[in-house]
Amino acid sequence: MLVFWKQRLVMLAVPKTGTSAYATALGPLASMVVSDPPELKHAPVYRYNRFFRPMFEKVGGADMELLAVIREPISWLGSWYRYRQRGFLDGRPTSTRDMTFDDFCQAYAQGDRPPFANVGSQAKFVEPRPNGVSVTHLFKYENQSGLIGFLEDRLGVTLDLPRENVSPRRDTDLSAATEEKLRRKCAEDFDVWERAI
Repeated sequence: MLVFWKQRLVMLAVPKTGTSAYATALGPLASMVVSDPPELKHAPVYRYNRFFRPMFEKVGGADMELLAVIREPISWLGSWYRYRQRGFLDGRPTSTRDMTFDDFCQAYAQGDRPPFANVGSQAKFVEPRPNGVSVTHLFKYENQSGLIGFLEDRLGVTLDLPRENVSPRRDTDLSAATEEKLRRKCAEDFDVWERAI
């Protein structure tokens, strides 16, 4: 999470959406960089609302705007699948080694997800709170030029993004039946992505 106090902007770090590169490029300009623990670095709207918003409001930050980036859901799951193929996870319940992407997505689409498919939901991450706190600027990961343009204009900088935390290449083909199941069971994620800029 990056906080730009003077610009009244908080960039939430949705996992697997390239936020590590933005943190590297913009961290020196931020008033606050939350990089650990992961539960705070990747604080969703509900956690921001509970922990960060009250603190900011106490010191005059009631008008902070939230920015988040979300990725096309199948591509997002593909990034998680590839990330969890890395050697440091071998033998752990979160590893996707020796399974197909189709198997991973089938497990993700079931109600009680096994550890390797328990990666959350982008729709839940950006879900508005009952008190009105919500993401003000929601960008598609696939619209990097729009996101960069917004940040350059808002922060008064020129961005040169590094490539960071890139997952290894793997086959991420899906059967038509699995894709249909994902679109049905995870409809909120597809709807939120469709509404993003």
